[in-house]
Amino acid sequence: MRTLDDLLNEGEGVQGRTVLVRSDLNVPLDDDRTITDDGRIRASVPTISALSGAGALVVVTAHLGRPKNGPDEKLSLAPVADRLGELLGAPVRLVELGKPLPSMAAGDVVLLENIRFDARETAKDDAERAAFADELVALVGDDAAFVSDGFGVVHRKQASVYDVAQRLDPYAGGLVLSEVEVLRTLTGDPERPYAVVLGGSKVSDKLAVIEALLPGVDTLLVGGGMCFTFLAAQGHGVGSSLLEADQVGTCRTLLESGKIVLPSDVVVADAFSADATTRTVPVTGIEDGWLGLDIGPESVAAFADRIGAARTIFWNGPMGVFELAPFADGTRGVAQAIADATAGGAFSVVGGGDSAAAVRALGIPEDRFSHISTGGGASLEFLEGVTLPGVAVLEGDA
Repeated sequence: MRTLDDLLNEGEGVQGRTVLVRSDLNVPLDDDRTITDDGRIRASVPTISALSGAGALVVVTAHLGRPKNGPDEKLSLAPVADRLGELLGAPVRLVELGKPLPSMAAGDVVLLENIRFDARETAKDDAERAAFADELVALVGDDAAFVSDGFGVVHRKQASVYDVAQRLDPYAGGLVLSEVEVLRTLTGDPERPYAVVLGGSKVSDKLAVIEALLPGVDTLLVGGGMCFTFLAAQGHGVGSSLLEADQVGTCRTLLESGKIVLPSDVVVADAFSADATTRTVPVTGIEDGWLGLDIGPESVAAFADRIGAARTIFWNGPMGVFELAPFADGTRGVAQAIADATAGGAFSVVGGGDSAAAVRALGIPEDRFSHISTGGGASLEFLEGVTLPGVAVLEGDA
């Protein structure tokens, strides 16, 4: 796999050369189209800045959300271009899809409008994606280089991720390279004890990664909404908590490993609301009509003990509905325990998505963790052993 450093150091470098960069700039916006978490934009800056600083003409592609019927003003990358320009310290012009590139000087950066405004970007039909990739190559010239730096999309066979890499000289950006190296550490021979912390809503969303990881981990701590299906598998009543009845049998089988640790107490509420009446109860005492929305303080302490003893830690998924203040303590406690373990020499990976958002929302410095992934779905698929098309094509295996 050729890297960004290889590109920068080859021949005369990238001075005056066009470089097409696929970044992951899919950030959350509020109703006023204000960016509420710019973590992915900040993560994209080192690669873009390195290319710009070396004199490249940098053309960035990215997506935002899931447009249904072509261009949608609510999903325009305009606020992303503004924030990227602020972080780079130079204006970033937004270019409408299908329009020619503006005149560019060495070091300039432009951002193409939401690449998913063209439905061919995500088409299942190879010919449709190929036609769109051909248009992107024509836009930048077939002597341009391609840098894949959006790890959050490498698990998808999409035109700007996969097909373009078959048409231009492909290189792995610093972000993609670091993500792959970190995840290979987890799937190789991690230092033990190795603890995995999983949360989030549904067991079905994490089932494949649980089955893939369970044989190789020492402890698997389960919180979030998914823990209630496991608790039901132990015979506990879960009230109105999230429950996937069709997964109870599977959870019962997984529990036979003896490696899965579940909460002993939970925070329950009479409604899904920040203003709801709440109680902390043992998992044996969830009454009908009440729903569990966080793990309790005894569970946090028990999870923290396991985390503190670990030398390698992977965390994906919040322990509760951390966006609502009454149900944030579980996620905060687990995140702090991981940060403390890291300070003590453990190697920790935060698996992107809601976990990374929680770290930032709860105000825990990102440098308290060894690595924070930008791609939750891609991270999980990598750990499941799934071939990621956007990585395979960089390795010449596609």
